[in-house]
Amino acid sequence: INHAQAADVPIVVAVNKIDKDTASPDKIRQQLTEYNLVAEEYGGDVMFVDVSAKQRKGIGDLLEAVLLTADAALDLEANPDTEARGVAIEGNLDRGRGAVATMLVQRGTLYVGDALVAGPSYGRVRAMFDEWGNEVEAAGPSRPVQVLGLTSVPRAGDSFLVAPDDRTARQIADKRESAERQAQLARRRKRVTLEDFDKVLKEGKVDTLNLIIKGDVSGAVEALEDSLLKIDVGDEVQLRIIHRGVGAITQNDVNLATVDDAVIIGFNVRPNEQVASLADEEGVEIKYYTVIYQALEEVEAALKGMLKPIYEEVQLGTAEIRQVFKSGKFGNIAGSIVRKGTIKRGSSARLIRDGVVVKDDLTVESLRREKDDVTEVREGYECGMTLGWKDIQEGDIIETWEMREKARE
Repeated sequence: INHAQAADVPIVVAVNKIDKDTASPDKIRQQLTEYNLVAEEYGGDVMFVDVSAKQRKGIGDLLEAVLLTADAALDLEANPDTEARGVAIEGNLDRGRGAVATMLVQRGTLYVGDALVAGPSYGRVRAMFDEWGNEVEAAGPSRPVQVLGLTSVPRAGDSFLVAPDDRTARQIADKRESAERQAQLARRRKRVTLEDFDKVLKEGKVDTLNLIIKGDVSGAVEALEDSLLKIDVGDEVQLRIIHRGVGAITQNDVNLATVDDAVIIGFNVRPNEQVASLADEEGVEIKYYTVIYQALEEVEAALKGMLKPIYEEVQLGTAEIRQVFKSGKFGNIAGSIVRKGTIKRGSSARLIRDGVVVKDDLTVESLRREKDDVTEVREGYECGMTLGWKDIQEGDIIETWEMREKARE
């Protein structure tokens, strides 16, 4: 429902399993009013059809409802006397027949022998089969056919067209593949995140922050939703929660976020590896929280354009203590060799012994190279340093670091 409404397409509701004794079609109609799907018998404009797939009841009525809705809501016209164009609605790789694509012709007529491009796939139509499995020579507008002859399997939703010849078809397919790669990179950059919302808002690209909320329990989801909707940021921007639910973040959540350019908020829930990978490919931001007030603070800051800078720890260098010198003036001095990076005087440091952090809030107070005071020592050189901490031993590792502001994408 959310996908259809986000895409602003007409909806026909099929109420299935009416053959069961517990069936209650009226209850379904009442429940769907919560999603702004109001049946015609209730004064709305959505056609509801009661069907039983098992007993094949109401199938004819459903097909008629689809045609009536399409006729009323969509201006569907097509010229059959032109080169075919359409969309791939399904594809699979058959061991005996190769790439098989189910195509829906939207305009023109597709013939056996046509040079064809479907997404990044191309080829020449070797054979076509209708919905009953009969071989056909031509397919006109609105007719679905299975097409054989493509070099690879197109994806559902890929558009297809007839090309003048095989060479042109291949060139178009190569350009589409290249454009698709560029689009994937662009999608990663252009999705709205909480951090860049203020920027795109000022550029006039958006005026609404769309959110999807997923949580571990319904009470937490409802509490978070109620609190978010109470954020007052004036009339210039809006906060819109397009979906909420209980359970792990799913592929459907990522797909919906892709359609509606939304940010997903996960409250004590996470996606699996496959879903997380999809979100990364589509550039969909997922924010994770364990306490409600953190989510409220970040969303409100995004809406007000007041997000604080993000800082991250950057490792500068590591050194191994080879010898400990005792000094009445400076305390214990760590005679060390720099193993990696650069050791800088004044930088933050931590002391590690046998892989365990012994002390974390140290500072390189002094740094000497032979008898000279220096500001830094590079990898491979020996040095002496003090950390303001007496408990140092030979073999300890000194790791230095600093906090740097992280650039927002």
